[in-house]
Amino acid sequence: MTTPQEELLPATRRALSHRVAVAQAEGRTPSLVAAVVRGGRTVWHGARTSVDGHGPDETVQYRIGSITKTFTAVLVLRLRDEGLLDLGDPLEKHLPGTGAGEATIAELLAHSGGLAAESPAPWWERTPGSLRPELIDVLGERPLLHPVGRRHHYSNPGYTLLGALVEKLRGASWEEVLRREVLDPLGLERTSGRPSAPHADGWAVHPWADVMLPEPVEDLGRMAPAGQLWSTTGDLARFAVFLAHGDDRVLGADTVREMRAPAAPAEAADVVDGAAYGLGLQLQHRDGRLLVGHSGSLPGFLANLTIGVEDDVAAVVLTNCTSGPLLAAVGADLVRIVAVAEPRIPEPWRPLREVDSSVLELAGQWYWGTHAFALRLVSDGGVSLEPLSGQGRRSRFRVNADGSWTGLEGYYAGELLRAVRHPDGTVSHLDLGSFVFTRQPYDEGAPVPGGVDPAGWRGIGQ
Repeated sequence: MTTPQEELLPATRRALSHRVAVAQAEGRTPSLVAAVVRGGRTVWHGARTSVDGHGPDETVQYRIGSITKTFTAVLVLRLRDEGLLDLGDPLEKHLPGTGAGEATIAELLAHSGGLAAESPAPWWERTPGSLRPELIDVLGERPLLHPVGRRHHYSNPGYTLLGALVEKLRGASWEEVLRREVLDPLGLERTSGRPSAPHADGWAVHPWADVMLPEPVEDLGRMAPAGQLWSTTGDLARFAVFLAHGDDRVLGADTVREMRAPAAPAEAADVVDGAAYGLGLQLQHRDGRLLVGHSGSLPGFLANLTIGVEDDVAAVVLTNCTSGPLLAAVGADLVRIVAVAEPRIPEPWRPLREVDSSVLELAGQWYWGTHAFALRLVSDGGVSLEPLSGQGRRSRFRVNADGSWTGLEGYYAGELLRAVRHPDGTVSHLDLGSFVFTRQPYDEGAPVPGGVDPAGWRGIGQ
């Protein structure tokens, strides 16, 4: 009997169910619900609950806390893609008078704008947003705690400013814009600013006794863009597919790829932990794979969305307790279980449909000094350059209209690669940001900076 490729194997499904069961039991949470996405569709859903009877399914809402920030970041990047702002613009250019206007849009997205982590007392997550009706009430008298752009310091008020920016440039409320521009196009019908039945209740579980206390549910008001949303595993699974592949109705693939790139200075501890932050997305190196997504928490709820982009596997985990299960670890484990048990099957190799002979002749081995590199043609019409052995500078390059190439990643990102030819049309060398790559190490026939000793290569006694 053949198992359809989109279905998970029974052993994989059991391993996922076991991980969720352990998380709910050891985390002492009233309920925990999870979903796994592979290849652009949900392939598994599981839940555990302390209540007898039917457990939560993919339609039950939980509050998702700071995963809301990723939705807000999507709205801001839509504004950028439409040309209404630049990520390098200071906030003051579009939203004057906040007292934090020297921070750029990109710095606010990446939590490197120097703002405080929280709004002034009282604790904003457990009190009505009506206590903070204006931005000054959210920011306080001293909004900046650090030099702008110098360090990553997670800031909830920073995303309040981004929400206000969206409202200013769109002329509508943050939630209205979100519904129109993101939720409706992606079909996220069970994601909303306020709970809609069926939804879970939020609980605090006593740390030293198996008893619970209900948590208040507050409308966060101005702070909504930082943590207001309720959603389901079904909706967040669809959102994960969007963050992995893009959707031209909302953001294209290049822009969501930009969101997933590190954008904030990392603290020393973050470097040790393999953690970074992009534009509204958290990044984590775990179990040998790069994971992107976001966690969330509000009193009574924890949430996590984790995407293994290279594995094309994502996980969503939601629970209704203030503290308990470490959902980031659970999400990473769910991705790992599927990626290890059922590795992604690569697309079949196919030859290029056509190739430019003047580009084909560049393929092969090149030397920067004595460092050996290989230049390869890739399927999208660009080229790649990488060291032949060991670690070193490598990049993919996209082709330009004039036949040169621009680096897309790493040390060579944005740098120009071009083939320099002799008057007769034959290739002399490659020029990459002033680096000269030659067919032989220090080729005497190429314009190697500093020249080549005319006596040539020699042994120790020569």
